[in-house]
Amino acid sequence: MPLETWLLYVVTVFFVSATPGPNMLLALNHGIRYGVRHTLPTLLGLLSALGLIMAGSAAGLGALLAASETAFAVVKYSGAAYLIYLGIKTWRAPPQPLSSDDTVPHGAAWQRFSTGFLVAMSNPKAFVFFAALFPQFMDSRLPQGPQLAILAATFYVIETSWQFAYAGGGARLRVWLDSPKRLKWMNRAAGGAFGLAGVALTAVSRH
Repeated sequence: MPLETWLLYVVTVFFVSATPGPNMLLALNHGIRYGVRHTLPTLLGLLSALGLIMAGSAAGLGALLAASETAFAVVKYSGAAYLIYLGIKTWRAPPQPLSSDDTVPHGAAWQRFSTGFLVAMSNPKAFVFFAALFPQFMDSRLPQGPQLAILAATFYVIETSWQFAYAGGGARLRVWLDSPKRLKWMNRAAGGAFGLAGVALTAVSRH
């Protein structure tokens, strides 16, 4: 892969990953609630799902979702329903005191992992996105495997960096937010954002 092609890909992915979405919103929300250290299971769930999405896209699942309206709709509405459910749950959550960085938060680590995993898997557009993005930066005359590995690893590193940045930013807001009134409004803001993301997802087209 030519260096200039890879650098163009890095710039593209840098700005795509930085764009706030359900993944980054969850990293921010859990960073506020639990601190960076206890948000690691959430980030692991997000990144595990990302790896499966990239692998699925490389294996042709992205092309299948792009070609089949029914398959795309099933994944889309399932993902939208989960985001709306998460939004309602977050909106209605009581304003509990934020855990200190050395206190284990309420709920098992696997619950935070599963939440991250399901949020990342909720958007079928991600499969189509990778299926469309990767070929734009690949040379058909060169071996495909090494190129896919470079693109996937690069995306993974940049996405991981942004997720930690959002989680870290959330953690720095914890002192200011640690009051019942502010926590209540934070829950409503985060819940509303998740709900809006779910509603917006229903309008997404496979094209």
